[in-house]
Amino acid sequence: MNTKFRLVILISGRGSNLQAIINATRNGQLDVDIATVISNRPDAAGLSIAQSAGIDTQVIDHKRFPKRSDFDQALKQSIEQFAPDLIVLAGFMRILGHEFVNHFKGKLINIHPSLLPKYPGLDTHQRAIDNADAEHGASIHFVNNELDGGPVVLQVKVDVLANDNAKSLAERVLLQEHALYCQAIQWVAEKRLKFENDKIWFDVDMENLTLGQANLFAFVLNQSGETQDLILRVQTPDFRPNECVYRLKVEPHTDDSLSGKATYER
Repeated sequence: MNTKFRLVILISGRGSNLQAIINATRNGQLDVDIATVISNRPDAAGLSIAQSAGIDTQVIDHKRFPKRSDFDQALKQSIEQFAPDLIVLAGFMRILGHEFVNHFKGKLINIHPSLLPKYPGLDTHQRAIDNADAEHGASIHFVNNELDGGPVVLQVKVDVLANDNAKSLAERVLLQEHALYCQAIQWVAEKRLKFENDKIWFDVDMENLTLGQANLFAFVLNQSGETQDLILRVQTPDFRPNECVYRLKVEPHTDDSLSGKATYER
């Protein structure tokens, strides 16, 4: 019996983050099993990526369902047959209904191309340029019933250049998304990161937090590959603020399809 941490990955398009996750399982960075890849679009290029990797694929075309709730129910039934530990939204372009989200609460994770809470929804790169933002980026968050409003667990920042357009900025952000998403998934698989009681919990057994669990507010990674200090802001159960400093090393990508690797030590 396969006892590995099981993923179901939902896609709608080309599958760039899907490819990064597959690569990470092959190079040992991710110790997970991808049970299936499900798309709401039969022409999604990511389906071919999964099939080429020998991964089961399914299509649940949202256009075949007159009501959003009917689509959600079909998707729910498809997912449940694989008993996943985590459902990874990797470019899945459908808003999921409250009943679906509540049913899988704590098991739904998403990556969004902005520094949330800035720019939920679409056209995030153009909105960042239009507002003359100096920085843009991507956020990983657990999914709740607010559009792109679930608690953020990881972010990566990218400088907005003077000559950027939406396409060039999107391409640079996407390259940084790959390592970020793989790191978050691995932490969940290791049971170090979880969404429980409407809070994010990280490293519940950290040596210096014996008073109880640590409430993680957010990580922020820079796009630089240089070693840097990572401040993990936590609260102990008696609400006294505490900080743990980690030394973080992010190894850069070797190409646009290979996931980078993030490691750190206390």
